Amino acid sequence: MSDFLVFLRRFFSNPTRVGSVTPSSKFLCRQMMKNVPWSSAKTIVELGPGTGVFTEEILRLKRPETKFFVVEQDPEFQQMLKERFPGLVIQSEAVHLARYVKQMNLQRADAIISGLPFAVFPGEVRAEILDNVAETLDPDGVFVTFQYSLQMKAELEGRFKKVNIGFTPFNIPPAFVYTCRLQE
Repeated sequence: MSDFLVFLRRFFSNPTRVGSVTPSSKFLCRQMMKNVPWSSAKTIVELGPGTGVFTEEILRLKRPETKFFVVEQDPEFQQMLKERFPGLVIQSEAVHLARYVKQMNLQRADAIISGLPFAVFPGEVRAEILDNVAETLDPDGVFVTFQYSLQMKAELEGRFKKVNIGFTPFNIPPAFVYTCRLQE
């Protein structure tokens, strides 16, 4: 079954978990990856990989010794990821990100790349996930996420010292890309 049909079905069965009816475009993927420190990253985490559009690119770009895992809650997406990327470490709850990093004896993440639909999460869940991101991210690291509106701008600016916003019209729907850092 095509990724589009899986996304569409998962969206309509649970729109508070899946924030789009279609996977991310290659244009959005490029925009999301451009500020990741590929040559120095020791640990990279992906939140909400869905069918693995970003996962595939991360695996292509990361260094072989870089530790990488994903956090995906949806069981059908988890199964697709297991089949597409054998050996990929998959965790299930973004609100436990800091715990996973500690359990896996990893240092802080140099990059956290997120496809989570923050706009559809209740405020307390969104805050808990972002608390985990801030706790897990290396002080020199980067948190990259996309949203379909500027709704997250103030919340991200309240947590990160530097928030840059990009935009790609070549996605369905068009998307804003937030690149966030804990330090200036």
